[in-house]
Amino acid sequence: MKTTIIEVAKENVTDILKLRINEKQKAYIETTEQCLKDARECKYYRPVGLYYDDILVGFAMYGFFPREGENGRVWLDRFFIDAAHQGFGLGSIMLEALIKRIIEEYDCPEIYLSIVEDNQAAIHLYRKFGFAFNGESDYNNERLMVKKV
Repeated sequence: MKTTIIEVAKENVTDILKLRINEKQKAYIETTEQCLKDARECKYYRPVGLYYDDILVGFAMYGFFPREGENGRVWLDRFFIDAAHQGFGLGSIMLEALIKRIIEEYDCPEIYLSIVEDNQAAIHLYRKFGFAFNGESDYNNERLMVKKV
């Protein structure tokens, strides 16, 4: 089975905008519309489509923010699997591919993310891949997790 990560562009943006967040997760992540708006407003974001066997199954947004921390920080800022494709293990499969891409692209010592504290399913997933709480919170009062690479 093949995983592919493709930057959002005019060729795939219509399909990206059709991705839907599971009803139970809507309180935890922005819609793709909001994510793409945020990416237009901040040049550091890299929005991407997540493909499994050439089928679009999810969305992510990551980037290097040079003014954060001492030497900048690499963030996995948004990540979700489309509601129709959940329950098949694709969260783990795509997160593994995404982490690999981020490390290859940025050669970074750490990857940061922020998370709503009661999003236990996501916390469990991120912990499985080596993320741990670091005691910090972001401007939305979400807790920060970091993965040492």
